[in-house]
Amino acid sequence: MTTEITPIHGGAVAAIVALMDSQRLLTLGVNRPDGWPQVTTVGYVNDGLNIYMSVARDSQKLANIRVDPRVSIAIRSEADRGDAVGLSLAGRASEVRDPHLIAGINRLVAARYPDVNVYCPSGESVAVIHVAPLIIAPVAVADGRSRPQTFAIGEGIGDVAGPDGVSRLF
Repeated sequence: MTTEITPIHGGAVAAIVALMDSQRLLTLGVNRPDGWPQVTTVGYVNDGLNIYMSVARDSQKLANIRVDPRVSIAIRSEADRGDAVGLSLAGRASEVRDPHLIAGINRLVAARYPDVNVYCPSGESVAVIHVAPLIIAPVAVADGRSRPQTFAIGEGIGDVAGPDGVSRLF
């Protein structure tokens, strides 16, 4: 069975961003040099479809991303009556080094999560990672049945910068 991938449209973007905006945690899958996957749960903030997270500079996650920037992410929420809504995405990860962009991400975190005051990555021990999605597959589970659809975003998303009025994708 092959999965049909269609170009993403505005209605799908709005629904995906609403789900991403409503959550704080994602599951990140990276590729280890020995070929085994490494999967971990991390906190994140998103700006539209752009995803940002902080990781320890000496972490295995960052070392793996530097070798192979391809990542997979899963985000899931609980809906009423046990119906689940979530998404899976494939994207490319890169370290954010621009201090103005990091400051904008920190403002985004402070606005979205006023109770979080320890995120603010700016020191040498922390790296900020940006994930630019290339393929997004939202899934709704209703009445015990999965309803997935797969959307392509394309390679051009890597040029999208982030918060603070810098161009956004949608």
